[in-house]
Amino acid sequence: MFSRTLRAERIKLHHNPVWLAFLFLPIIPSVMGSFNYLQNIGILQEKWYDLWSQQTLFNCYFFLPALIGVYCSYLYRLEHINHNWNTVMTMPVPVANFVLSKLSSAALMVLLTQIWTGLLFVLSGKLIGIDTALPPELFTWLFYGAIGGIVISAVQLTLSLVIHSFAVPVGIALIGGISGLFASAKGFGVWDPYALLSLGMEANKAGSTMQCSCSQFLINSLMIIILCISFSILWLKKRDVLTM
Repeated sequence: MFSRTLRAERIKLHHNPVWLAFLFLPIIPSVMGSFNYLQNIGILQEKWYDLWSQQTLFNCYFFLPALIGVYCSYLYRLEHINHNWNTVMTMPVPVANFVLSKLSSAALMVLLTQIWTGLLFVLSGKLIGIDTALPPELFTWLFYGAIGGIVISAVQLTLSLVIHSFAVPVGIALIGGISGLFASAKGFGVWDPYALLSLGMEANKAGSTMQCSCSQFLINSLMIIILCISFSILWLKKRDVLTM
């Protein structure tokens, strides 16, 4: 049953404009970060680490949260149009399967975005002339960043479920990314779901240790995901079909 629900969500993602955002939005912080790196190349001595810091400064606090917001708003867009909730809620599909299929689809998009982000990082570094070995932490940054992105996906899917507007949750994601910047600066980023992305990717401080322990990062991430899933399931079970 879950596989069928997941397959239906994947079909929705085929031939839709969200792929344009997936392809082009990550290029912008890559270009901006590379430009910043070249402008300050005289004082930046860590090469790959400095380039990563410059790119993730834009990516984690501005572009990636908004991009994830777009993904998640699109995943609920069809349900919010023309009272399609009536059809969805009368299908013989457990509510939990429906919610988990949405999160799985968003998680897949996050993973693909992280792979694309990593490729852009390597490509841009080569293009601007960095000839040293790639940082061995790159895959770790991308892995923990993916977890942080999935946390944001869980939050954004919950918002997109409750808020029928496409744009409002995206705006909240953008504000959330900025709030993550302040939360990280104050030292409590691990408690802000939007800051977990930058913590995992070690944004703007590559090569140093994570602000929190890996176990705390994973526990907090799992806790937020479970809370969002639980809320979404309860929301769908308690809402009258006709009011959706």
